[in-house]
Amino acid sequence: MPETPTQPEDETPEETGAEMPVAEEADEVSELETLRGETAALEDRLMRALAETENVRRRAGREREDASKYAITGFARDIVAIADDLNRAVGSAGDSDPTSVFEGIELTLRSLDTALERYGITCIDPQDDKFDHNFHEAMFEVESPDKEPGTVVQVVQRGYRIHDRLLRPARVGVAKRPADDSINTEA
Repeated sequence: MPETPTQPEDETPEETGAEMPVAEEADEVSELETLRGETAALEDRLMRALAETENVRRRAGREREDASKYAITGFARDIVAIADDLNRAVGSAGDSDPTSVFEGIELTLRSLDTALERYGITCIDPQDDKFDHNFHEAMFEVESPDKEPGTVVQVVQRGYRIHDRLLRPARVGVAKRPADDSINTEA
């Protein structure tokens, strides 16, 4: 009897070149369609996530710009109120006695100092303090026999700090030793 070739049990029809049954082919097409659908859904989610990220970035940029542009709004309102007080003082200066004008200006100056302190801006008034180059700017020296050399004897312009940082140094005159008269007469 002639031998008929038999197919080993562990070979699949694809490996032997035989045709797949129709049911298996339909399952693979169905699985392929399912994968394509899942891929399209994932691509859609990815595009939406990228768009959302871009929107968040733009929104944060606008908010940062607005914050820097309008951060001093409260400070500006306080300063405008003080400017109004000064305008009233100047307007009434001709009609009032000088004492009341001076008192009004002093009150306005106090309200300005209060507004500055509310925002962390403090005054540096170094009269009779030791000169400190970190907070003072020496404008001139004055011979002073009764003050220690290096002592601030005159404040030309007050300085300011904002929190712990120097905003503007105080401009000052500093004491120095008087010239010795005996040296001058010998020359």
